[in-house]
Amino acid sequence: MNERNTISVNLGDRSYPIIIGDDLLDGGLDLTEFVVGDDCLIVSNVTVAPLYRDRVLPGLSGKKITTIELPDGESHKTVATMQLILDQLVASGANRDTTVIALGGGVVGDITGFAAACYMRGVSFLQIPTTLLAQVDSSVGGKTGVNHPDGKNLIGAFHQPRVVMIDTNTLTTLPDRELRAGLAEVIKHGAICDMEFFGWIEQNIKALLDKQLDVLAHAIQRSCEIKAEVVAEDERESGRRAILNFGHTFGHAIENRLGYGEWLHGEAVAAGMVMAAELSGIEASDVERLRSLIQRAGLPTDPPDISPEHWMAAIGMDKKVQQKQNRFVLLRELGDAHATATFDAERLQQIIGARS
Repeated sequence: MNERNTISVNLGDRSYPIIIGDDLLDGGLDLTEFVVGDDCLIVSNVTVAPLYRDRVLPGLSGKKITTIELPDGESHKTVATMQLILDQLVASGANRDTTVIALGGGVVGDITGFAAACYMRGVSFLQIPTTLLAQVDSSVGGKTGVNHPDGKNLIGAFHQPRVVMIDTNTLTTLPDRELRAGLAEVIKHGAICDMEFFGWIEQNIKALLDKQLDVLAHAIQRSCEIKAEVVAEDERESGRRAILNFGHTFGHAIENRLGYGEWLHGEAVAAGMVMAAELSGIEASDVERLRSLIQRAGLPTDPPDISPEHWMAAIGMDKKVQQKQNRFVLLRELGDAHATATFDAERLQQIIGARS
């Protein structure tokens, strides 16, 4: 393909580009223009580092590189794992002009960004996401953090990267299960605000599952465009940005109750979107349309067995809760989402009761 697209996340002096292409590794993109000083720390994990760490180095020519490999998996998205990054920064004598580079999926990106936000009260970091879920969602928008045993992403900070570099060729090594998990977030973007995109996903779901890179590149680009627009409007999620959490209140509850990593994030969000659509009270045909697309993507549409008490406890720890009131991202109709504390409490009990 050798095509590149650049999307800008417009946040004033914190603005940055998302650069999408299939030739950005191996020096295809000069990353040095986004590096503040001479020192860089590349943070990856034991799965991704052997595949791509050395391919990042040509884009950092002339810089002093230190690397660290984290354990792989959502179960390691903890303060203790973040401490490993901070220890490495201290051991290497890193100063405030050090640039931290996240190379991996959403877990690596979230932990690395949080460490960069904390070290010396904030150092620069770059995002090089290597999974579809990270490319279409977690690498964009500046949300960083780690999990707490009682809740997903409860510990974190907003810290925007200086660039997001997306080389679509990394998807060729992505396991099928991880690809499907990423498609949940792609579907979400259409479901919350772009029915034309939702229809395109319906038409192209097989090509997406078959890893046709030109089709995946369009899905990534449109997802990033949607997220960049929403983030530019509401960086710290005081308003509209909450719609990006469609399906996540239920999804995070699933992840928390099962133990992080048992279900992939995208799998939990997929089932959570169906539950949120049901709670929305929209036309049954729209709920079924969403459910059908999620099924075609090879994703679950029903959650595991969780008791009503555990559902409500986990929902109560959701970050959208305000003044002790549960809030959900619901649909006015498919393609039109909003965050609200107004919902049918009896219907919520029916929905979680039917799955307990």
